[in-house]
Amino acid sequence: MKISEVIKILDGKLVAGGSADGKIGEIVANDLMSDVLLTDSENILLLTSLASDQAVRTANIVGAAAVVVHNAKPLPATMCQVADSLGMPLISSPLAKYDACVRLYLARKAEGTGA
Repeated sequence: MKISEVIKILDGKLVAGGSADGKIGEIVANDLMSDVLLTDSENILLLTSLASDQAVRTANIVGAAAVVVHNAKPLPATMCQVADSLGMPLISSPLAKYDACVRLYLARKAEGTGA
């Protein structure tokens, strides 16, 4: 699944970080960045409610493909600047994290790539 598809599925908006052409691997939904650091997958899509540059920096460390911040939280300018400097696509979604997870699960199931 491409990042551009994720944006559509989540009614989201690419707010920083560059291109939405990349592909995502696994989906990780977590607000504890220490847990995200334990992720051992490539090109993850990080779903979080944490609107801070630490989420973007952590995503970069684990080699994430993009970060989605939920609940239409206002994103600090520093978070957008870090996303831009790292080339990390940063997406804002009005959905709750649970609803986003359900939508992404159903979309992956429909395309036959599993959960």
